[in-house]
Amino acid sequence: MRLALYQPDIPQNTGAILRLAACFGLPVDVIEPCGFAFDDRRMRRAGMDYLDHVELHRHRSWAAYQAARAGTAGRLVLLTTRAAVPHTEARFEAADSLLLGRESAGVPDDVHAAADIRIRIPMRAGLRSLNVAMAAAIVAGEAMRQLGYPES
Repeated sequence: MRLALYQPDIPQNTGAILRLAACFGLPVDVIEPCGFAFDDRRMRRAGMDYLDHVELHRHRSWAAYQAARAGTAGRLVLLTTRAAVPHTEARFEAADSLLLGRESAGVPDDVHAAADIRIRIPMRAGLRSLNVAMAAAIVAGEAMRQLGYPES
């Protein structure tokens, strides 16, 4: 399983997701451009000393990310408020890539359409969305629970 961040806006959220990935042993794909300068200093501040434990892949664009995924196994699972399927009803697979959108705008329609499955985290009516790092933790935790790992 992998985490994929579509054009992240906030370095602190990206750092928190990288820390989550380090703790769960999940590779991360960052799809650029980012809304901040993605440099070692900023990521070290946000992700602390966990960054050395993350398999990180940067892609210069959505097209570059799609090209890198071509021919690989696994579904693209989009976390979106526009989905009908709650994350607890989805059946995750070990080769899935969990795609998270921008904090400010989610993902554009073409990215939304490219997902193999779209899931949402149920929450109270009238509220827009969770913090992207929290959403990543909730769904990654459920996926890992279903798949029975990580082994400690």
